[in-house]
Amino acid sequence: MSHTMLETERAILFRDEEHKKFYDENLKKVRYQDECHKALLYCLGISQDTRRNISQIYDFKTGNVKTKCLQEGWLTNSSSKVVRMAFNLYCNYTPSILDYEDTEEQISECRQYTIEELFCCSYAPYFWQAIQIRYPEYCNTIRCEDGMK
Repeated sequence: MSHTMLETERAILFRDEEHKKFYDENLKKVRYQDECHKALLYCLGISQDTRRNISQIYDFKTGNVKTKCLQEGWLTNSSSKVVRMAFNLYCNYTPSILDYEDTEEQISECRQYTIEELFCCSYAPYFWQAIQIRYPEYCNTIRCEDGMK
C-alpha cells in the first residue's frame, strides 16, 4: 500500500483573533520555537482565563510550567482542562501529580488528564489541533493511492 503526503504545512485553526494574537506574540518570547512550545502556547491561548493568567502558568525565563496554578481560584472547569492539555503536550506527562504527597490525591489528579476528562468539552476541536501541532509527523493527511481494499 502506497501513501502520498497531501500537505506538509497545515493552516492552524484558532478559536478567535485573541487566540491567534496570543499565540503569535508569545511564540516570540520562548527560547525554542519547537513543537512542544507551539502546542503549549496554542493550548494556553484557547481560553481567555489562561491567556490572562499566562504568567501564573508558565515561566518564560526558565521554560518551566507552574503546576500550582491548577489550585488557583481563577480556574474554571474548562480552563483547567486547557492547562492540563497544555502541560501534557509540553511535558509528555502529568506534572501536577507531583504537587501531592498522598497517593490517592496523585491518582485523582492523574485522572484529570484522561482523554475523556479533557475532550468532553467545547474545546475538543482545539485540543485536536494542539495535538496536530505537537505531533505533526503523525497527523499529516495521507491518501491511499490504491484506494481502500
